Amino acid sequence: MTITGLALATLTTPAFADGVIDNANGYTLNDKGDLVRFDGLLIDDKGRVSRLLQKGDRRPEKLDFRLDAQGRTIIPGLIDAHGHVMDLGQVALSLDLSATNSLAEAQAALVKYAADRPTPPWIGGGGWNQERWKLGRFPTAADIDAVTPGRPVVLSRVDGHALLANSAAMAAAGINAKTKDPAGGRIERDAKGNPTGVFVDAAQKLITDVVPAPLPRDRDAMLAKAQEILLGYGITSTADMGTTSDDWLVMRRAGDAGRLRVRITSYAHGIDTLLAVAGTGPTPWLYDDRLRMIGVKLYADGALGSRGAWLKAPYADAPNNRGIQFLDDAKLRNLGSRAAMDGFQVAIHAIGDAANQQALDAIDELANTYKGDRRWRIEHAQIVDPVDIPRFGKNGTVASMQPVHQTSDRLMAEARLGPARLAGAYAWKAMIDAGSPLAFGSDYPVESPNPFPALAAAISRTGPDGQPVGGWHPEQAITMTQAFRAFTADAAHAGFAEGKVGVLTPGHLADFLILDRDIFEAGAPAIQQARPLETWIGGKRVWVAK
Repeated sequence: MTITGLALATLTTPAFADGVIDNANGYTLNDKGDLVRFDGLLIDDKGRVSRLLQKGDRRPEKLDFRLDAQGRTIIPGLIDAHGHVMDLGQVALSLDLSATNSLAEAQAALVKYAADRPTPPWIGGGGWNQERWKLGRFPTAADIDAVTPGRPVVLSRVDGHALLANSAAMAAAGINAKTKDPAGGRIERDAKGNPTGVFVDAAQKLITDVVPAPLPRDRDAMLAKAQEILLGYGITSTADMGTTSDDWLVMRRAGDAGRLRVRITSYAHGIDTLLAVAGTGPTPWLYDDRLRMIGVKLYADGALGSRGAWLKAPYADAPNNRGIQFLDDAKLRNLGSRAAMDGFQVAIHAIGDAANQQALDAIDELANTYKGDRRWRIEHAQIVDPVDIPRFGKNGTVASMQPVHQTSDRLMAEARLGPARLAGAYAWKAMIDAGSPLAFGSDYPVESPNPFPALAAAISRTGPDGQPVGGWHPEQAITMTQAFRAFTADAAHAGFAEGKVGVLTPGHLADFLILDRDIFEAGAPAIQQARPLETWIGGKRVWVAK
């Protein structure tokens, strides 16, 4: 991709200069959430929007820079409401199996990776998906032992809710048939009770506790890589769901050195991290509005692909399994209360219908005690009993959802649940109709952070292959304006950032994209292929397509 034909007044712009982006095909939202158009964008010397210009409006003469967009489409910077920043960088810099279509392909990739990197002794990576491999089962340690003899290997499943360890890694962790399943986790076993190598949800810690920690320079490289990827897809702000204390230190180190480019709204990985980092309340915005810890992420269950999602009825393809309940009702309420009493936002991961019911029950009780604008969040809200959907609107609970999960998961969801239990699955329109604020993201690196296939999926309910024809449960499709709002203004609202980002109206930070096409005039197939030509943050160009 190039920027040939896009007339640039300057190739670099000072961090805080006033200027104009002119001759644009601009789109943003007004305070009512309606789509509005503009022809020019006036930016002040603090990196904020000072005025939207229409054709015929007089342009200021004395400016530090001018850019002729030559009719290109400009939109606000897109916001990913649910991602994992450090994981994105780690996956990109380690063995990435997300594109493999079979166990054999994964084994070949592992052999090559190990040969190219004789050190360090442990091999890490992830992205495997037994459903994509059409394996019909989980992979096992035996599947990878032969190709990595004696060298410990730990590979995360694509959803991050299971990992595969080879025999060397299990030996290093002291895992054997006598090892018990921890609360909130499951060790996959063979008919004789021996661990097969797959550890689900909380059981992963049995292995990860013995994996050598990355060096500080490696963590710095992960953050740098993650930012590069996000900016290239037009993500200017993101929620980091599950920030650890180590992650926070890496982000602070980048901020201190002027290397923090993407805006990160952090939700701590558990109460202990929240209190250690933020203490008595949400942190202020740091590094020119680049970093803030605002709340905590709690877990009600696991993921559907690893059968860790907690369901009201057994899995259709595993009649003795209803998934994993991570927290009992009292503990979930107590943890939520501990965060809410100091003004922190509570975000609850809930994928199965039982987990979503539990999260809604907890929010009902918390909302009776902690009044005011709390913006309770349920992350994923993936499989919801239709009778529970209206409850999302009761307390203004944010439905933080990921459109590409629907297109990636539909066949697996049908197998896991059966057709009769899918009426409340990935139900974006039903959430809006219930009065729930809808915030979109990707759950990267589970999915690509590219927001344009997600926008296409939201309006069509079809995947990149155009399947299924007519859309999967097409009654849940939403309009382009609604989908756009969920990636901009409503995603900003979900993270208490609506006064700063999400729209291009006076007073907001000038975070915007110059696109290669008009996504509001294109159909879903063309929207999927849309790409940014430039990404701007705070009135400064931070990324240009090569």
